[in-house]
Amino acid sequence: MPAEGLPWLEREQILSFEEIVRLVGVLASIGVEKVRVTGGEPLVRRDLASLIGMLRRVEGVEEIALTTNGYLLERQAGLLVAAGVDRFNVSIDSLQRDRFYELTRRDALPRVLAGLERLAQFPAAHPVKVNAVAIRGFTEAEALPFARFARDHPYEVRFIEFMPLDADGAWSEEKVLRGEEIRAAIEAEYPLEPVSSDPHSTSRVYRFADGAGTIGFVSPVSEPFCAECNRIRLTAEGRLRTCLFSLGETDLREPLRDGAGDAEIAAILREAVWRKELKHRVNEPGFVQPTRTMSAIGG
Repeated sequence: MPAEGLPWLEREQILSFEEIVRLVGVLASIGVEKVRVTGGEPLVRRDLASLIGMLRRVEGVEEIALTTNGYLLERQAGLLVAAGVDRFNVSIDSLQRDRFYELTRRDALPRVLAGLERLAQFPAAHPVKVNAVAIRGFTEAEALPFARFARDHPYEVRFIEFMPLDADGAWSEEKVLRGEEIRAAIEAEYPLEPVSSDPHSTSRVYRFADGAGTIGFVSPVSEPFCAECNRIRLTAEGRLRTCLFSLGETDLREPLRDGAGDAEIAAILREAVWRKELKHRVNEPGFVQPTRTMSAIGG
């Protein structure tokens, strides 16, 4: 997030639980089977477990995942698992307290790790994924500690290449630490074997050759997977984004509140998806970084 924070949205600006559930119901009716609740930070939304329970009852939704910074996870883990979250992703960019603070501007590593440990107590939540952004000049020192972390705990650590969605506008191609570089560094210490995965998966997953856990690499900058991308995103205030790097959005809140029927909403969704970007163009001349940052889009 920006150092100065983000402006709070008024309650009427954001979708109600009922509006979110209705949109998910329409999406499910035209083929969406997986829902991920993200943010910003979803755990700051009051009564989030109630929303999860409502989504769990939507016909056609087969899986609910959640991405969180883990700051409020210790208190809510049990409620979220009971409500029906199938998979959790927790963002941790360093296992060293001072370096965690350097990147997040919050001295919260012990609290996040406590939340992760609490979540690990629930078998239904496994496997838990730990996401670490890979930044050149920073993450090289984290590679082996995270590998050991993945070997010693029931978590799949995933390194995600630094993308031009940072609030500080500090991204440059030179700061991208490629997934293959991290994998080579880990493999020099711990041999790895590839694991087959869903063709639409964003990550390449490897198991440690001795069977002590798995580790993944998400490489949208060096190895774009745009051709296999089947994801769309709904912002808190009801705008549909067909790519993380979309420069345009489709307003769903206004037609929803103006009385549009489900068939009308479905038609708007279909039209937006037909216009989905072919690729994100991050590595091409003239690339334009969207005004929304990752903290306002969600992973």
